[in-house]
Amino acid sequence: MSASTHSPVLKHHFEDLGQQHACERLGMWMFLATEILFFGGLFGAYTVYRLWYPEEFVFASAQLNRTFATINTMFLITSSLTITLAIRSAKLGDRGALIRNLLITAALATAFMVVKGFEYAEDFHEQLVPGPSFSHKIAKDAADHGLDPGKVQLFLCFYYIMTGIHGIHILVGIGCILWLVWEAWRGTIPPENYSTVEVVSLYWHLVDAIWLFLMPLLYLAGAGSGYVPHH
Repeated sequence: MSASTHSPVLKHHFEDLGQQHACERLGMWMFLATEILFFGGLFGAYTVYRLWYPEEFVFASAQLNRTFATINTMFLITSSLTITLAIRSAKLGDRGALIRNLLITAALATAFMVVKGFEYAEDFHEQLVPGPSFSHKIAKDAADHGLDPGKVQLFLCFYYIMTGIHGIHILVGIGCILWLVWEAWRGTIPPENYSTVEVVSLYWHLVDAIWLFLMPLLYLAGAGSGYVPHH
């Protein structure tokens, strides 16, 4: 009988750690597949309306703050690096480095949400929201360009739905990462159980990848269009 059979991290319904780790990865990949299907539906719907109302979507995109989005992109790209370093630290049994890299990842994710909060605050201040509160100034500007303000607001619906759902996933990721910090601090993530960190990192990489799709779809569609933003 292998030594891994007696590992305290081995669950009773698995024969060895290899089988346990394979099941953990499979479970996470199955979950990620459902997430891809979910966001794929949103991306597909966005693409259809983007093709139907190209100028309205370009105009609306030009109103968004690309500076905030660029800063957040750098935060998430860096967080992908730090959580990958956390996996390496877990494999090496370096608990200090593991905790440090996880905390940096959580801090970057928190910074993303803070910047997103400032962005939403600016959007609401400029009345860049669909519905009765939609800015009359922006609506008039759209109409002056021969555009339908209602279709501009449709873009904003996609913007808030997609970034809002993505933000919820960020918050879930922060919770999972902080749970890993707690477990690492307690010493319950030995090198042979590094897959616990690995499966959380898979989720986090997907969250990062989704943002890399949202960035060009929402923020870069209006780049170089000539439309003047109102922020």
